[in-house]
This record gives sequence, structure tokens and C-alpha cells, in this order.
Amino acid sequence: MFKLDHYTLGTRLQDITLKLNAGEKVALLGPSGGGKTSLLNALHKQCADQVAWCPQEQGLVSVLSGYHNIYMGQLECHNVFYNLMNLLRPFAQPKQEVTKLAEMLGLIPEEHLWKPVALLSGGQKQRIGIGRALYRQRDTFLGDEPVSSLDPVQAQQIIELILSRHSTVVMALHNRQQAFQNFERIIGVKGGKVLFDSPAKELIKNKYQAALLDSLYE
Repeated sequence: MFKLDHYTLGTRLQDITLKLNAGEKVALLGPSGGGKTSLLNALHKQCADQVAWCPQEQGLVSVLSGYHNIYMGQLECHNVFYNLMNLLRPFAQPKQEVTKLAEMLGLIPEEHLWKPVALLSGGQKQRIGIGRALYRQRDTFLGDEPVSSLDPVQAQQIIELILSRHSTVVMALHNRQQAFQNFERIIGVKGGKVLFDSPAKELIKNKYQAALLDSLYE
């Protein structure tokens, strides 16, 4: 599905060769500035129109409501006139779809969907950004620290939601427990290089690979 052969992007990625297959659930672990974001950007660049993309900087339109920011996930599915009319007065079907999705994300529609996102908290904005990606309704989800602003319980619930709605998921995380609990394959990235690429079970069993995991954060 994705294939990077000796890929270099600026100073972030150094000669990375990587293959990701459809149906895989993959977690990227590594320190801040280690290259996870650059790797995700490289993957996203390959097929941007075919994936649900949730970048670390959500790119929300601060003056628009939570509803309209989530709806933006399907802007390309409708013509300009339809999108403009929906901006002025939301249509029943997308309003129902977005409201249901917001509730699944733990957002209270009356409080969070109709306010400008500039007035929402960091965690609420992050969930709006996730909602926009989910509303694209793609088979593949790419997420760069999508649950970093959420408490562990909320983060786990949303990771499970993302996994349930996408056949293929590649997600950058800081939390090791979230990675091992939810993902089948773990890729360690540091200094723009892939330090290891292993099934999650092997990382737990293999002492050498476990040491490599520790070395990510030294």
C-alpha cells in the first residue's frame, strides 16, 4: 500500500526503506523531532486523496464552528453551491451525521459543535480534528499524535474508535502502553532513521528489541 525506498526528506528522514500493507495497524514511536511527522507526511503525500489524515497541527478554521470544521472532511464530495448553502444553514443529513460522530468522540453537540473552534479547549479541538478525518470515511487513517491532548481513558476510547472505522491505521504516539495495547506492528523512529520495525509481541518477548525500544528515548 505504501512503499518508501531510500526516502530522504530534508534533514528529518535518512535513507528509509519501508513497506506498509493494507490491513495493518501500525504505531510509530520515538522522541519529538525524531522523524515521525516527516515519515507520516511522506506517506500522506503518496495518496493524500485516499486517506483520512489527522496531522498534529489540526489546521482548523478558528472562526468556523466545530460542525463546519468536521464537515470539511467531505467538502470534496459536494459542489461549491452545496457547500456554501450548508455553511449558511446546515442540511439535515450532514447535520445528523456530524452530530452522531461528535457524540462518539465525547463532544456534547450543544456545547461544542456550534461554537467557533477558537473558543474550545485543546482537547476539544483535537477531537474536532479527529472528527474531520473520520468524516472523510476512508479505509486508511494516518494520525500524528492525534490523542496527545486527551486523558488516558478518552485517548483509549478514541483510538478504539479510529481502529474500528479503518482497515489500515498508521499512528504516531508517545505513549508506549497505547501502542502495545492497540497495535500489531511497532516502528521505532529516531534521528530520521528507523531503529526497529517489529511485531508488538516480539518487542515484549525479545530482550534485545526491548532494549532498542528504551534507546528511543535516551
